[in-house]
Amino acid sequence: MNASIIQGHSLTKQYLLGDQEVHALQHVNLEIPAGQFVGVMGPSGSGKSTLLYILGGLDQSTYGSVVVDGNQLDAMNSEELATFRREKIGFIFQAFYLVPTLTALENVALPGVFAGIPKDIRERRAMNLLNALGMRDRMEHRPNQLSGGQQQRVAIARALFNDPPIIMGDEPTGALDSKTGTVVMKLLRYLCDKKGKTVVIVTHDPGVAAYADRILHLKDGSIVGDRVPA
Repeated sequence: MNASIIQGHSLTKQYLLGDQEVHALQHVNLEIPAGQFVGVMGPSGSGKSTLLYILGGLDQSTYGSVVVDGNQLDAMNSEELATFRREKIGFIFQAFYLVPTLTALENVALPGVFAGIPKDIRERRAMNLLNALGMRDRMEHRPNQLSGGQQQRVAIARALFNDPPIIMGDEPTGALDSKTGTVVMKLLRYLCDKKGKTVVIVTHDPGVAAYADRILHLKDGSIVGDRVPA
């Protein structure tokens, strides 16, 4: 078993909804070894996305601590968290979040702008990623000229641009047809198996979760199941 790359200790997330206190997470403890593919499932409102965003440094818990690849996230300021996310996490979202005025190539290369990578180097790296994802003929197309599956491949290439050790996805196939969703899941499985990436995805689809090595089930903000898929 590989050493844990993600550790959550007594993670609790509370917020006020009007005058009512909502417990999005309640004392969640988990460890994820490096190179493992983890699916997170549960009904709506169970805390799946909240847990993902806390583990990825996009949100902070009310109580508890998170250590990711040796970084204690709850001890970091906003600038440190931004650097951490850029270097350690590749995020893939259902809504793609591509910049509509940029080409596929420019969207993929965008993280390199924030990292201060010279233009020729970042464009060459973006081209290589898009080539590997079968997007050679779509590099100069803008998002509105691409299908949903093509946009998701651009989003995946962008997530991989800085070669992060961890890939996180929030319903990454939710906006895709089943055939394209299968292509995306096989790609994530390949990245885990052949590139050693740690993959954590939130999904409601058992077919998607079946690609994982391990499935966490959440209910009412707590982990109620931790199993290996059949």
